Amino acid sequence: MSNASRKLSKQAYGGVKGEDYIPFVATTEVMPEATGYSIIMGIIFAVIFAAANTYLGLKVGLTISAGIPGAILATGILKSIFRRNSILEANYVASLAAVGESIAGGIIFVLPAIILIGFNLSLITVALVTVIGGIMGVYFITPVRKYLIVQEHGNLIYPESMAQAEVLVNANQGGQGFKSVLKGLGVGLGYKILSGGFGLWNETASYTITAYQGTMVGMDTLASLLGVGFIVGTGTSILMFAGSVVAWLGLIPLIKFFGVYAATPIFPSNMLISQMSATEIWANYIKYIGAGAVAMGGFISLARSLPTIITSFKEAMGGFGKGEKSYDRVNEEAPIVWVLAAAIFGFLLTWIIPSIGAGIVGAILAVLFSFFFAVVSARMVGVIGASNNPVSGMTIATLLVIASVYKAMGATGNEGMRKALLSAGIVCVAIAVGGGVAQSLKATYIIGGSPRKIQHGMFISLAIASFMAGATVLLLHSAYGIGSEQVTAPQATLMRLIVEGIMTGQLPWTLVIIGAVIALFCALAGLPILPVALGIYLPISLNSAIFFGGIIRKLVEVRFKDNEVYRDNGVERGTLIASGLVAGDALTGIIVGVFAALNIRIDFLSGIIPNEILKNLVSIGIFIALAIWLYNYSCTFKRNSENA
Repeated sequence: MSNASRKLSKQAYGGVKGEDYIPFVATTEVMPEATGYSIIMGIIFAVIFAAANTYLGLKVGLTISAGIPGAILATGILKSIFRRNSILEANYVASLAAVGESIAGGIIFVLPAIILIGFNLSLITVALVTVIGGIMGVYFITPVRKYLIVQEHGNLIYPESMAQAEVLVNANQGGQGFKSVLKGLGVGLGYKILSGGFGLWNETASYTITAYQGTMVGMDTLASLLGVGFIVGTGTSILMFAGSVVAWLGLIPLIKFFGVYAATPIFPSNMLISQMSATEIWANYIKYIGAGAVAMGGFISLARSLPTIITSFKEAMGGFGKGEKSYDRVNEEAPIVWVLAAAIFGFLLTWIIPSIGAGIVGAILAVLFSFFFAVVSARMVGVIGASNNPVSGMTIATLLVIASVYKAMGATGNEGMRKALLSAGIVCVAIAVGGGVAQSLKATYIIGGSPRKIQHGMFISLAIASFMAGATVLLLHSAYGIGSEQVTAPQATLMRLIVEGIMTGQLPWTLVIIGAVIALFCALAGLPILPVALGIYLPISLNSAIFFGGIIRKLVEVRFKDNEVYRDNGVERGTLIASGLVAGDALTGIIVGVFAALNIRIDFLSGIIPNEILKNLVSIGIFIALAIWLYNYSCTFKRNSENA
């Protein structure tokens, strides 16, 4: 029976020993994998997803999975354009594409904080940090791959890996998913050009409630936020919106109510509260409360994960070197010399390169934390998936230790903060990449590919994609400014606050502690902390748009509540189109950012609707029309065919 007419066996999910599992493509079957087609396409996709996720992460604080969209796009392009039907090639492309998301998450968490503390961040520095952390993240997994992926088969589920494998198998049978992603990308691109590029309508519609202490409500009418909301669903988006409700309809009016009588500015602001708008109060006070909530959320997440982390490390290292050597395709390991080379390479470059200059102690800490947390990350994604991997919590723990060590050694001030952030940035990339690589290795094992080829390919693609991710950071900073309302960079701002708090102590600790108390309340009340904390930290206009996307997904689920097959198909179609919307918006946003950085105005349609109120109404109307289209597209398969 041909691969195109088969499904994954139940044994792919367990029920047999990993050594006895027969992959979808048997090792006896010769099939192309790392070819010129798949290598070039994988690198291109890694570059695209790295740029798109860097843009989205700096703007929203979230990234989207690249493995599944990459699998769909790879299968569609390989089959329709190149007439190639190798599922191993498609998996190879998807794995390389996924590393683009991983390095984006590693970069946006820490490195923009270098800019926020007053230093220049060069493209070469971003690329070096990414390559150093990336090579450790890729190859530190090698000694434990067989234990985590093969011997723990059925015990560690790797949920997103299994989803990627299922998508590869199903997409190999038809191109509908590919068409959905392309439609979403085209609509997202056109929407962004007309709004953010040509300026035909506003990208934010807001209203100031003058009677309620001048607070503000609004919505960022961006296609990417609608797509993100659909992807994450109401579970997360409603909590983010709830955090914004607390901040913008609770805390901001409270600060204005009491602060209006203050005759002098109140730290950390240098403006009178009576003269501040809601946005200025948010920027000067609420962001610190949100940062305290995010930090406490990271600590609580890490504390809750600590038993799993300890168990993961013990069990993973307990499997070091287990099993006999095998030379079939699914057991082609990367040579152990690459593991040693990665450690030596990481240590020497972190220590010696002037632009990093972490010193011998910082280099040792970077390598040790990278190895420990990369292994932990590889096992944790087997339980909770890469999207829920607590990278921020592990990075915060790393930064606290490294910054404290630097301070004890006398490396304080901005230079000490810079070294601590760069060292922690290397570890953060290693953590994110380690989890991403493990996820791809599991999908590769299920499909029947070569782990050695996957690891080598992922390292090459991340090294190249690091330049695009770094360029995206610098472009957005040049166009809008890191930390501005357009580019909030929430995680990087949090890292800056942490390192400043350790080195200088010059922080409004009362506000930070208030945020920590709110996070503690969420923990005690059984609420997910980080979505609420991000809701407080980010503007309400942003979170309301994400929530709106979540509502659209809920409407699709409610429409098919009595038919599980229809419901799953509807959500899948909507997720694919939403992924396209995000990618189209993000990629076009980068192009628009290039024009902004060059001071070239392209908003020649901005005067067509002269009235600002009417412009806001048009923005909301077109955004709702886009949401209706997303809903209808998600549901059209019922009117056509169940398997559309």
